[in-house]
Amino acid sequence: MTETFRNLIAWQKARLLAGGIYRATTGFPKEEQFGLVSQLRRAAVSIASNIAEGKVRGTKRDFCHFLMQARGSLYELETQIVLANDLEYFEDGEAPQRLNACDELGRVLNGLISSTRT
Repeated sequence: MTETFRNLIAWQKARLLAGGIYRATTGFPKEEQFGLVSQLRRAAVSIASNIAEGKVRGTKRDFCHFLMQARGSLYELETQIVLANDLEYFEDGEAPQRLNACDELGRVLNGLISSTRT
């Protein structure tokens, strides 16, 4: 069976992270619905989406490019999590949990990027 993007650990972790962000942002203030909530969710979804799109492009170079895009979205997400935490929008312990998930995904993405460059 050919490996699909769904088999990639990076995609699986990104999907779980996105779900966690969606759940964590449900309690944010209503005035942030079209601001920080939207930004957090879009960045989280972008990570998994870029991994999937890159995987099906067919070349290592394209895959690497999309993985780097996913990593950029991951760094955006981390910044937004920190900001939302500074504003005290997360429930207790939620921000560190999401940041740990970001760190773990970042390590996986970096390894995948390195492996596609060789």
